[in-house]
Amino acid sequence: MSYGAIPSVGVTDIPDPLPPNLSVLDVREELEWRHGHIDGATHIPLRDLPGRIADVPAGRVLVVCKVGARSARAVQYLQAAGHDAVNLDGGMLDWADARRPMVNDLEGPSSIM
Repeated sequence: MSYGAIPSVGVTDIPDPLPPNLSVLDVREELEWRHGHIDGATHIPLRDLPGRIADVPAGRVLVVCKVGARSARAVQYLQAAGHDAVNLDGGMLDWADARRPMVNDLEGPSSIM
C-alpha cells in the first residue's frame, strides 16, 4: 500500500535486531497493544498523540499500527511537528507474518488483533 509522500518502509527493510538509533512508536489502541507489540516500543494511541507529543522519542522513529494507515497519519503529524518519522507499511500484521519478535501484556503468545 502506498501513502504518497509519507516516508514508509516495509518490514524487510528493518534490520533485525532493531538498530539502537531507531525508536518505535505504536499508535494502536490499548487492547491491540496489550495483545502484541514490538519490545521497547513507546505506546501512544493516535487519538492521544497531539497531547503527548513530548512523549515521542527523539531521533528517528518507526511508527506502527495494525496495517499502516493510522501510522501514516501519525507520521504526517510528527513530521509537521519536526520529528524524523517513518511509517511501517503493512504494520504489525506484516511484522507478525515475518515472525519478527513481539511481546505482550497478557498470558500466552503475542497476537495481532
